Amino acid sequence: MRDGAMAALRILDQATGLIAELFAAALVVIEVVILLTGVIYRYVLDSPLVWTDELAEMLFLWLISLGAVIALRRSEHMAMNFLTERLRPRFRNILERFAALCALIFIGIILVPGITYMQQQQAITTPAMHIPGSWQIAGELLAFALMLVSAIHKFFSDAEPLDLIIVFIAAGLLCCGFWQLEPWFQNIDNGSLVVFFVGMVSVCIFCGVPIVFSFGLATAAYIFYTSSIPLNVIISQMNQGMSAIELLAVPMFVVLGLLLEMTGLARALINLLNALVGHRRGGLSYSLIGAMYLIAGISGSKAADQAAIAPVLVPEMKRRGAHPGDLVALLAASAAMSETIPPSLVLIIVGAVTGVSTAALFSGGLLPASVAAVCLILLVAFKTRKDVRSGDKVGWRKTGRLFVVALPALILPVIIRYAVLEGITTATEVATVGVGYTVFVGLFIYRQFNWRQLYPILTETAALSGSILMIIGTASTMAWALTQAGFADTLTNFMTSLPGGKFSFLAISILLFLVLGSVLEGLPAMVLFGPLLFPIAQQLDINVVQYAIVAILAMGIGLFSPPFGVGFYQSCLITRARSDEALLKIWPYMGVLVIALILVAMIPWLSTGLLG
Repeated sequence: MRDGAMAALRILDQATGLIAELFAAALVVIEVVILLTGVIYRYVLDSPLVWTDELAEMLFLWLISLGAVIALRRSEHMAMNFLTERLRPRFRNILERFAALCALIFIGIILVPGITYMQQQQAITTPAMHIPGSWQIAGELLAFALMLVSAIHKFFSDAEPLDLIIVFIAAGLLCCGFWQLEPWFQNIDNGSLVVFFVGMVSVCIFCGVPIVFSFGLATAAYIFYTSSIPLNVIISQMNQGMSAIELLAVPMFVVLGLLLEMTGLARALINLLNALVGHRRGGLSYSLIGAMYLIAGISGSKAADQAAIAPVLVPEMKRRGAHPGDLVALLAASAAMSETIPPSLVLIIVGAVTGVSTAALFSGGLLPASVAAVCLILLVAFKTRKDVRSGDKVGWRKTGRLFVVALPALILPVIIRYAVLEGITTATEVATVGVGYTVFVGLFIYRQFNWRQLYPILTETAALSGSILMIIGTASTMAWALTQAGFADTLTNFMTSLPGGKFSFLAISILLFLVLGSVLEGLPAMVLFGPLLFPIAQQLDINVVQYAIVAILAMGIGLFSPPFGVGFYQSCLITRARSDEALLKIWPYMGVLVIALILVAMIPWLSTGLLG
């Protein structure tokens, strides 16, 4: 009977996944069409459409929710598995059940109060299309119902009965303990913040619970045990955190990055760089740094950048005798270096959650990334100074042909930056222009467009976007709870009273984002602390663009640094190298990036010189 129930649950989970993928893929295409239509009507036909942003925002929240379903089924929600992967299989299996149970509880917290919230939103209609607010919530709740099925399947799949009993007992004891301590939580004032937002979050994260559920559960527990605020505030605050139209740029740039690889634009750029410097000592390393700089300016997604570049360069670098650890180190460091190159998703998200101009961040990120790139190039030159030249020098005629082939790819970042900086499109809309351009080039110029890859690209876009943006939703809810508790005032008073003024504040901020970038994947840390720290930076006379660039660079270095940085292990996976081979090799690369970070913090002009 147990086997029959599991078979039925498996079939239901597969059906859930198929529904989520089909609708999510369709929504990605619809969003591209809506935004591109808005650009054409406003800029080409001079007849702006008033409803495009409204409809795009509603469908965007559906897309995020469905993407979260896909990410849960694929186990792609961001989590720190550094410790759990080193446990014995039995203990690891118990913690996996615990993580699945945490997901189940959080989904229940969203679904049950969410119905009440949906009813409250029925009377509120959108200005242009007069769509009831309940439609938006209904679509999200439907997606969460699909997620519930996947979470149940994850909890019971391949589980030993004893493991399930252990997890249920542990969870029950925790709930009873919190219930007994409720009067104490209400009497310790801000001490409860430490219990829930430091203790509970840390335990969940180190047990392998995805960050989105760790944040969501901690916030829900804090609200439930320390206040009389209804739990439907969680979905309300999540929606406010995720509904900024600027965040729609995330799936748009993700799909653009994946299309770059499929249509051959990324390979054309890399071939040109190889022709120019590939024959020199360390030439392919220079090509990798240059390719990451150029392609990061198009795709906006570090995962897409690495996936596009590594398969082209890494095999040849290995053939020429490069140490696997050096390959991981260089790939990770160049990805961290390029975090501030527009249109980086981090720049867009920081602009959305802090209110800093995205166009200003696009301008401010170029020179700091160049400083970091130069530091990496100098390190490579030093490390390869005694190497023997390898590879044949490419003649100017062939280089010229490769330049002509790469020209459509070289034009794309110029189009993207010009369109945003000149105000032709928003940072959200420009990605759709890039998608249309890339599809056109792939179909009619390079004639390299594999229609069979399109559906996987669309579903991958939804999954990655859902995993990123759902974290922003729960982090926004946690930031709201911290603000309500008065933590923002406490933090402001502490930071502004530090000896050394803005220099101490910058130093502490760098350390904070280095650590949190490693443990919390960077973006959640920025969503949590950005709205709190940026006003303090302004009070201390620090330009917010400079502060944003410093924080993003620090986050990037933390994200790609061992032992906790997920980006480090992603680089190992892409280069097919063992983490122990790269553990010692990576520190010189991260060291020169820290030097670049200090220069950017000390010289404001590097971040503000191009602002005009």
